[in-house]
Amino acid sequence: MRSKLDDAAVSDRLAERPDWELTAEDRPWIRRRYRFRSFPDAIAFVQEVGRIAEESEHHPFIAIDYRVVTLRLTTWSAGGLTKLDFVTAAKFDGAYDAMQQPERR
Repeated sequence: MRSKLDDAAVSDRLAERPDWELTAEDRPWIRRRYRFRSFPDAIAFVQEVGRIAEESEHHPFIAIDYRVVTLRLTTWSAGGLTKLDFVTAAKFDGAYDAMQQPERR
């Protein structure tokens, strides 16, 4: 079982991922909205998120609204946020950054 992070550790990790925000619904979550030039770009990103999630064995909540993809992460088994949430968030950010790079010719 993964260890739930305390509030100070969550704050420290969020400082490293400034595009993510803390939300609280039924439990703490981290959330980020990614914007794309087109719907197909958004869908391509979601497909990459799926690949990363399977590799990480950690699956986000995903919402798609045309060109905006919202991801939320929490670790259900820990009842809150763990290191895994932030490691996975960093991987999603890396995928997004890679998609935003202009093609090299």
